[in-house]
Amino acid sequence: MSMTSSLFLIFLLLLVFIFYIVPHKVQWIVLLAASYAYYLAASPAAGIFLLYSTAVSFFGALFMERILSSSSDRKEGKKAARKYLILCLLLDFGMLAFLKYTNFLIINISRLFRADISVLKLILPLGISYYTFQTAGYLLDVYWGRAEAEKNIFRFALFVSFFPQMVQGPIGRYHSLMPQLVKVHDFDGQAIKEGVLRIAWGLFKKMILAEWAAVYADAIFADPDRYSGIAVFGLLMYTVQLYGDFSGGIDVMLGAASLFGITLDENFRQPFFATSLSNFWQRWHITLGTWMKDYVMYPLTLSRWMSRFGKSCRKIFGKKKGRLVPVCVSNLIVFFVVGIWHGASWNNIGWGLYNGVIIALSSLLAGEFALMKEKLHINDKSRGYHFFMIARTFVIINISWYFDCAASFVQAFRMIKYSVTRFNPGELLTISSGKLGTAYTPYALATLVIGCLILLTVSILKENGVKVRERIAALPVPATALLSLVLIVLIPMFGPMAAARGFMYAQF
Repeated sequence: MSMTSSLFLIFLLLLVFIFYIVPHKVQWIVLLAASYAYYLAASPAAGIFLLYSTAVSFFGALFMERILSSSSDRKEGKKAARKYLILCLLLDFGMLAFLKYTNFLIINISRLFRADISVLKLILPLGISYYTFQTAGYLLDVYWGRAEAEKNIFRFALFVSFFPQMVQGPIGRYHSLMPQLVKVHDFDGQAIKEGVLRIAWGLFKKMILAEWAAVYADAIFADPDRYSGIAVFGLLMYTVQLYGDFSGGIDVMLGAASLFGITLDENFRQPFFATSLSNFWQRWHITLGTWMKDYVMYPLTLSRWMSRFGKSCRKIFGKKKGRLVPVCVSNLIVFFVVGIWHGASWNNIGWGLYNGVIIALSSLLAGEFALMKEKLHINDKSRGYHFFMIARTFVIINISWYFDCAASFVQAFRMIKYSVTRFNPGELLTISSGKLGTAYTPYALATLVIGCLILLTVSILKENGVKVRERIAALPVPATALLSLVLIVLIPMFGPMAAARGFMYAQF
């Protein structure tokens, strides 16, 4: 059931109606039933893995809490509970690794030993990375004493399977999401209006921006030699596609959750206004970044072996630089993991390390950069310098996308070469606009440009603190309803004629 389909909108409408007419005490049961219905409709076989992850995390947390509460010796209790924690994490991530990376290993072993090993026919369940990270975070929170283990397996099942976050996140935290799922929700007209508007905005980004941009990005990257004069446009189209697809899907899901009075964590905050790569990752896929920071980077940085490594670094590099080196190493490990999380390919690993290396070098060389600005009399508080930092970061980010969307490292470097050595914008007009052919290409490109300008305008307003959606939702109900209806009806008319493709981050 695609989030861009009329069937999904009908599903939402019926579910909202049922949710608010049933007794308050069974509202969460309605959400649980709807979430499993939504998930099983996508793939009945994948439900086995969802149940497996739910059971492992639920019982693992109960066992850990029982050991921690019953042990007279806190140290021994922690040690015993840690065994359950490690076992549960291995079972959870082991399932993810087997399904997601087994064939990657088989392919590389085959190439290394020049063998002919057949890949396995494995399914990749919808949203498996998201609910695996979510349950792993819950287990760690229980182990660290940040949360109490849930005693009702059905309520916990709702936390794991809540359908608005299953397709592509955001990655929820138990302490903030669970209370909202099981509390009583009265009908809130304001929340409904904001939810509908957010769904419409998400559909605009997905069905107009992402879908049209994908037509041209796919064509250029599928045949880079033929379209060598517009390689840079292929990259920019991919950027529009990726942002429109991912953030648009998140908007639809956050809007859907809002219809039930539930607030999911924000996942994007005007990422292309970032002034550095690290700032970009504080604005892009925010819940993944904070999850990595809280559950990977901090524990890694504070671990015993990293502490010993830090002492060695301070002796070798001095006190100031020595403190930074362990943080940089932790960053590299985190982005290596992020790269693998994005996909089982060397491209993704290279993309992750690219981000990690730049952030690490920026941290290590921060003092040298400050000294250089001082010598060149650069005012880093000026508006011009601020714009320069945004533009510089945008270029750095886009270079990384070459490795994200190219078929191989060789193709990525060839595309980079074409981008700086060849330029022929007229080649854009030779790309067919789907069933409408090349005759419609100028109109499709104009639609895409106007859509991007609308997105840019809204982003500038939001960056300056203007709450656009909230202001529109404050209008009288008839005006908001009419605007939402017009948007939802018109959006498919301005997108490509073909059915919208699936979301790029759905199979992560």
